[in-house]
Amino acid sequence: MEKFKVGIIGGTGMVGQRFVTLMENHPWFQLTAIAASGRSAGKPYEEALAGRWALDVPMPEEAKKLVVLDAEADAEKLASMVDFVFCAVNMKKDEIRALEEKYAKLECPVVSNNSANRWTDDVPMVVPEINADHIAIIDAQRKRLGTKRGFIAVKSNCSLQSYVPALHPLRKYGLEQALVCTYQAISGAGKTFERWPEMVDNCIPYIGGEEEKSEQEPLKLWGHIDGDKIVKAEGPSITAQCFRVACQDGHMAAVFMKFAEGQKPSIEQIREDWANFRGPAQELELPSAPKQFLHYFEEADRPQTRLDRNLEHGMAVSIGRLRPDTQYDYKFVCLSHNTLRGAAGGAVLLAELLCKKGYITKK
Repeated sequence: MEKFKVGIIGGTGMVGQRFVTLMENHPWFQLTAIAASGRSAGKPYEEALAGRWALDVPMPEEAKKLVVLDAEADAEKLASMVDFVFCAVNMKKDEIRALEEKYAKLECPVVSNNSANRWTDDVPMVVPEINADHIAIIDAQRKRLGTKRGFIAVKSNCSLQSYVPALHPLRKYGLEQALVCTYQAISGAGKTFERWPEMVDNCIPYIGGEEEKSEQEPLKLWGHIDGDKIVKAEGPSITAQCFRVACQDGHMAAVFMKFAEGQKPSIEQIREDWANFRGPAQELELPSAPKQFLHYFEEADRPQTRLDRNLEHGMAVSIGRLRPDTQYDYKFVCLSHNTLRGAAGGAVLLAELLCKKGYITKK
């Protein structure tokens, strides 16, 4: 098949770099353009990133010679070159909203890793295995924007990707409350240990805005379309604490959950639900979808960040230590790769869904 032409806005940051690597040999997508701030514009990508390549895999050859465009000044040029763009910029939220809407109004679909538009009423925030049906709101968004092709779709916060998929198939039992403590890798802040030596042998019990996202964004994922907006679910109620820990990649979560009176499933039933869980990403056989989305480990000391974060190319969720709790009904531990499933990989999977469903088309 003829591949979709793809642009990456914010291609010099850590998530942008991850997007670049994920385009290499992608069966549907062809990296065509990279844009960043004016500081990098006009330089070949390899030169713009000299000494700043942050990943443990090499820079793809196809990206090295691409001349970096100015994300703002060259917006019309970039939009004319590609079928859609990924966006992973480091700007103020109001600036991001303006930039993403600018591209959408240039009739260029935007698949965003940024948080700026996650609470825009008619912007779908999607984990393809959980709420793929939310992409239908794009029709209402296009009407608001006055576009035919252009729209904005976003993925949820990276830390949600570990525990929300594990909770999702259990909501049918009357899941009422969840307490979540996340232990988040430094790449979630766009850093390496070389750039952030203060994180070596350290744990910081605060990540700005993260706890609010962890408590509220799942409710939009579990919400429903009502006319021209997405209405968030009323529950379950989630309380969260978020820690930055001395790991390069991989967000872990310790989860405690409570069910409605008389509806608590057995441990065996929970594990069966996890093993059998499939979503639209699997049913549609999207290229980046993990075959087994939720993996349960029998070992008492798993999942572990270094051992398990790359499971199914970093797109699966690892779960372990499911057991009864003295105050809640059950507790367990889960893990996901934050720049793959949690960031760029999750956005690529969303783009695949949008292409498969006809919301992104070739020009």
